[in-house]
Amino acid sequence: MNAIEIEEAVSTLALATFDRDEFPYAFLMAFGNKETTIKRLKSGTSNKSDVGGVLQTNNLHIAVAHTGGVTQCLKSLKDSPATAKGKVKFIVATDGETFEAEDLETGETRACDFQDFPNNFGFFLPLAGISTVKQIRESSFGRRCRSVCAFQG
Repeated sequence: MNAIEIEEAVSTLALATFDRDEFPYAFLMAFGNKETTIKRLKSGTSNKSDVGGVLQTNNLHIAVAHTGGVTQCLKSLKDSPATAKGKVKFIVATDGETFEAEDLETGETRACDFQDFPNNFGFFLPLAGISTVKQIRESSFGRRCRSVCAFQG
């Protein structure tokens, strides 16, 4: 998938009815994960989470929190021995209202209302194997913002 396809998939996901059970898998699919990968994670074959979330080794540890518990859930993901063992790059927690994430390699964080998380899709491009630097992520956000604003005016 390219960045435009990812942005479209993430935007669609944010607008859909929030499904606590399916969101982690839908998030991974939005970044180009194949159906077979998702099936293995769902079955538990490759899911190594020790906190009730979904852990994709060398990539992402994501969990859905109870309403109002996103910050604590993110801390649990960060402190999880499975996160370290799985060499996870990103941790993500949401309750369908709030969305928080951290890039464990750089220490950068994102926190926003759930429906606004697509505005940060550039932050997550490494999940799709797309290398970025901070300036590119910020400029892709800027381009998206300008194009959305142009259509509204």
